[in-house]
Formats: sequence, C-alpha cells, structure tokens
Amino acid sequence: MDTSRRQFLHSVSLLAAASFVPLSSFSFSSANKLKVALAGTGIRGTSFWGKRLVEQYSDILTFVGLFDHNPGRLEYAKQYMGVNCPTFTDYEQMIKTAKPELILVTTKDSTHHEFIVKGLDMGVDILTEKPLTIDEDRCQQILDAERRSGKKIIVGFNYRWSPYNTKIKELLAKNTIGKLTSVDFHWYLNTYHGASYFRRWHGLRHEGGTLWVHKATHHFDLLNWWINSDPQEVFAYGDLEHYGSNGPFRGDKCRTCSHQSECDFYWDITKDKRLMDLYVKNEEHDGYIRDACLFRPEVNIYDKMSAQIKYKNNVILNYSLTTYSPLEGWRVAFNGTEGRIEAWLDIPYQKAMNVDQAELHAKEMAQTGRESTDLEPIVVHKLWNDFETINVEMERSGHGGGDKRLHEKIFKDPNMSDPYGRAAGSRDGVMSVLIGVAARKSIESGEPIKIAELTDLEPRAKRL
Repeated sequence: MDTSRRQFLHSVSLLAAASFVPLSSFSFSSANKLKVALAGTGIRGTSFWGKRLVEQYSDILTFVGLFDHNPGRLEYAKQYMGVNCPTFTDYEQMIKTAKPELILVTTKDSTHHEFIVKGLDMGVDILTEKPLTIDEDRCQQILDAERRSGKKIIVGFNYRWSPYNTKIKELLAKNTIGKLTSVDFHWYLNTYHGASYFRRWHGLRHEGGTLWVHKATHHFDLLNWWINSDPQEVFAYGDLEHYGSNGPFRGDKCRTCSHQSECDFYWDITKDKRLMDLYVKNEEHDGYIRDACLFRPEVNIYDKMSAQIKYKNNVILNYSLTTYSPLEGWRVAFNGTEGRIEAWLDIPYQKAMNVDQAELHAKEMAQTGRESTDLEPIVVHKLWNDFETINVEMERSGHGGGDKRLHEKIFKDPNMSDPYGRAAGSRDGVMSVLIGVAARKSIESGEPIKIAELTDLEPRAKRL
C-alpha cells in the first residue's frame, strides 16, 4: 500500500475517533486508487455515492464491488453507474473477494447496523448514509464494533456542508448574539415529498425508525452542530392522523388503483424512467413496491411531530416536523443573551417565488451542480439595535450545495482547513439518532427521556 492511501485510511480512524478532526488529513494517490465497495443500490447509493463518484473521482478511487440482495437492481446499478466491477448478493463474500478499503453503506435504515458491524469486524472502514441506524440497541452494537475492530465510521451528513448552514454556524461560533439560550426549529414537508415517505418502506416503523429518525436525524445533527452540545433530555408528542388508515380510500399501489381520478395523492411512477428501471422492473426479486398506497393500514409512523429537547449546555430546543404542508421549507431562530438570529429556506411568503413543489424536491436531490447561485437571507437582530440582513450565496441542487462540498472535501481538496468541524463520525451519528429514539419513547411513555440512559455515551456540554 502506498503512503498516500495509508494516510487516507489512517485519517478515517482519526476522523471518527474525534469528530472535530478535519478531513484535511485525507490524501489519495492516482497511482494506487482507493478500493471502494457499495452496499445498497437504491436511489441515493447509485447516484450520490455511485454515479457521481465515478464521474468526478475515478482518477483517485475505483469501485471493486456492488452488493444488494436484489440481483435486478444490482445489474441496473452497474450500468447506471458505469462500472465494470463484480456484483454480489452475499456481503461477506464481497468483502473477502473484492477486498475493499472503504465500504459505502446505503441500504435500508434498519439494516445499516448489519453491514456497518460486519464490515468493521472484517477490517474495513465504513462511510454510511444517514441515519446511522434506527434504535439505541443498534447504536450500541455499532459503537462496540468500532471500538473492538480498530476501524472507523464516517457519517455522510451533507446538510452541514451547505454554505447557508455553514454561515449560521459561523455566526453562532462568533457569539454574534452572545450566549445561546434557546432555539426554535420547524421543518415542513409538502404533500409531494412528505407523502412519498408513506408510500415507501419508510412508512413502516421497523424499517426506518419513523421520521423521527430517518428524516429528523438530518435536522438533529444540524442542531447538535450549531448548538455545539449534546442532547440531554427529550419530551415529545406525535401522532398519525393524516396518512395510513386515515385516508378516505386505499388501493394496492398507484399503478393499479381504482381511485386514481379522485385521489389527490395519486402518483404516476411510470413517468419516471429511472424509477421504473430501478424498482418496478425488479419487483419480482424482493416484492418491494415503490408506489405503494400511502393510505395502506400497515403504515405505522407519525405524520405530525413536536419535541422539546434540553441540551447539556442548558440550551432549550423547540422542534416540529409536519409531513403534509402545502409548502416545503424550514425556519430556525436562535435566541441569545445579546440578540436573535432568524433563518429560513423555501418559505414562499418570505420572498417572491413560484416553484412547483415536486420540482423543488427534484432540484434539492439533483447532482448536476450546474445551477446558478441564489442569495438567501439570514437576519441578525442584536439587542438595542436595528436588524441586519446577511445574504448568503448558495445553490439549489444537491441539498443546498452540501452534497458537492462534502465530496469535494473528502476526495478533491483534502488539504483545505475546516474551522467549522463539519466532518462527522459515529458519535455524531449516534447523538442525532438518539434524539429521535428518545422522542418515540417519550410519546409512548408520556415521560421525558434521558439520553444518557440509552447507550453508554455520556452527553457532553461542549462538543468541540
């Protein structure tokens, strides 16, 4: 193994051991490429962690294996990504045969821990999509495996890398509003994006841990990073009162439903060639239906969620997630001893905008990077002074430019310093998951839940 690749693998260890260690230690050699394997060939795996890496970084990495339990999706992934590596339906066999140095885990949330733990125990470092996993027991299994294996985990929290979110971090780190005391954060999923979770496997609690984990782990990681502390206690409310069995009618799947003309949520998957090729043509292998009825009775996750989180540094967070809003966007406000910061994205009433809600989500997920930048405001209002508006340049595609910057930092410009500590390891992944786990437990018990009682990680008052 050459010096550059050895340095990269050592850097993975440093990164996850202490999440504030920058990715600047990473280094690659075009003469000896990093051997990468992909576990899970769904949308995110084949695009962001697949096709984009092939197109942008083939000079420094090479895919040596693709794994999935669905052989049809495996063959599609191989063609879509443009790789010529072996495919496997046996995960251990892939590791033994292909000998990857880094495995990208993008399987269903409920199985992340299986492939993370097995990969670590077989001597391979892991880069996993969020969420790290879906419950506290799986979190502990991952922590234990990382410790005993000597190998490490990176969690792909892309939202940290958006210029807009980074600017918020910068303002807070500079104590722009004095000592932070409380935060209000509200996320709105529209009736296109929000509904999509309920027609997929995400609508089943045992598969995605509810949206408290699958979706909100994004938000909780941002908040943990912004607040610069660990959560200490969570109290929550939640219910399912719009989707699932609450619907006025139901069918098998949208393609064959007799209520297509009268259902506001009817979605025609046949118009999306990629989804047809990846999912519909491969239903025969595992029975997974991508356009399942979102009013089917087995849906058992929450569609309205609200929580209050107390942090170890005494900051209080008020959080909510709505899944059937007429708009897709979010608001956050930070209160401090010397003022207040307000920020928001995609709230149509805040500025003149008329974007189709389905198009809005498509742009967020797109990996083209060709779109021109927008100016998005952040308002800083100090006590006894007028407010100031700071305009931040950001892209619409790739999660606000976060996707591209995460890849560039790891693979393209590893020597750039990162004063904002955007690299995320296993502790970050666990802490974001545990807020969602605690929220579920609080709803079920009617009691506040202490984070320290869920795993052996002790919450810290200061992360950095």
